[in-house]
Amino acid sequence: MDMKKRIHLELRNRTPSDVKELVLDNCRSNEGKIEGLTDEFEELEFLSTINVGLTTVAHLPKLKKLKKLELSDNRISGGLEVLADKCPNLTHLNLSGNKIKDLSTIEPLKELGSLKSLDLFNCEVTNLNEYRDNVFKLLPQLTYLDGYDKEDKEAPDSDAEVYAEGLDDEDEDEDDEEEYDEDALPGDEEDEEGEDDEEENEEEEEEDLSGEVGDFYSITYAYVYVFFFLFFFFKSQHSWRKALSFFSPFSLNEGGGRGRRE
Repeated sequence: MDMKKRIHLELRNRTPSDVKELVLDNCRSNEGKIEGLTDEFEELEFLSTINVGLTTVAHLPKLKKLKKLELSDNRISGGLEVLADKCPNLTHLNLSGNKIKDLSTIEPLKELGSLKSLDLFNCEVTNLNEYRDNVFKLLPQLTYLDGYDKEDKEAPDSDAEVYAEGLDDEDEDEDDEEEYDEDALPGDEEDEEGEDDEEENEEEEEEDLSGEVGDFYSITYAYVYVFFFLFFFFKSQHSWRKALSFFSPFSLNEGGGRGRRE
């Protein structure tokens, strides 16, 4: 995939000014040049173009907020003087695996006053005598060279981790703001708890009512059952009058007429 198409995909329906991090690793550059990247990426802080076949950075647009630039595993052999103008606030630069052979190639980097970390792994320049001492003398603003300081103490974190932590901090700030919004109205939680209690009470009342209704129907069914049982029992014994008198508030005389009330 060529670099222009890769940039289009990385935008993901965002405008260039919304992008702070852009990774274009392993895509194809056109004739070793950066293409598709414009001044519209004014908020860009991190740019990675690892193994894209670059031979020059001359076509890099002005990215004043760019802090970290990954250019490792390309074929860059010079032309670094443009970085001071294009990326004046650069703090981390990775040129590992490029065709940098001598100190004069990196001398223009002394114009990058904010540059703190420089990586030149797998470049021929690292084979020079007193390579590290000479680079620190040439670029006094450096804190770390190939991941170590002047006293050969390893950097506490890799450049990528440092930048990633910065992005994580921004995400945490956004999460904190969301949590603050949720906690800003403690009364809402109390209202919700009150509503839950009311719902529970209503459910209990409904259960009690349904239980009472169930008991009523059970008793009614029992009486009806007993009535029909006794009725058919007496009838089978040719004593249906006794069955009726058993359930009636009036007594029946032997002749079939109603007796007098006492």
